[in-house]
Amino acid sequence: MKTLKFKTNINCGGCVAKVTPALNELPGIIKWDVDTTAAQKILTVESSNLNADEVKQALSKAGFKGEEMD
Repeated sequence: MKTLKFKTNINCGGCVAKVTPALNELPGIIKWDVDTTAAQKILTVESSNLNADEVKQALSKAGFKGEEMD
């Protein structure tokens, strides 16, 4: 399992609801969470086989941006 972290523009419960279907349909996602209280709105994704580009594409499809963090 690997953990990916992204700075996002997901900043409220409505945004989380909008991105939920896009992230939930990604094969290989074990769990994900967005810290909307953090300044950088950190999305944490735990997955068995996803790469950062696949997560960013799902975010983009839902209308959001994600920048991978080290």
